[in-house]
Amino acid sequence: MLEYIQKADHGLAWIERGLVVAFTGAIACIMVAQVVMRYFFGAPLFWAEEISVQMLVFATLFGLSLLVRHGQLVTIDFLPNALSPRARHGLSAALGVVMLGLFAFLSWLGWEWIARPEVRIELGATTQLPRWWNYAVLPLAAAMMAWHQLAAILRELRAFAGGAR
Repeated sequence: MLEYIQKADHGLAWIERGLVVAFTGAIACIMVAQVVMRYFFGAPLFWAEEISVQMLVFATLFGLSLLVRHGQLVTIDFLPNALSPRARHGLSAALGVVMLGLFAFLSWLGWEWIARPEVRIELGATTQLPRWWNYAVLPLAAAMMAWHQLAAILRELRAFAGGAR
């Protein structure tokens, strides 16, 4: 079972990496097109800034989820480094449970927020697209972070139970 969870975690990270690359490349293409259209043809793309900002937020949130997956969030690690490897895995699992709760709560709050009628009717200033599509990325990314955190907790518990020294 643990192997399936780890494979699913790896697959989700692969998808997130592809999304981050795609969004970053799309931002670059849109902004280059915006410069060309504005300064060479005098006809700027009226939607370029709004879409680029949205894609930047998407890339940032999915990138943050990748940082959770790889355990690369900023941490204060003087206490874990002072512990034995087995105790370090136990502490990491305990702290991971706290983070899992935080990510799950953030995701739940996000879904509750975008389900509100006043949020569902908001439209983008230039694109006139429903903004809840953009807002939905936050709880989605938080749910992905929760999944990655769950997989990390299981890895830490396996290392703890295996008696890492």
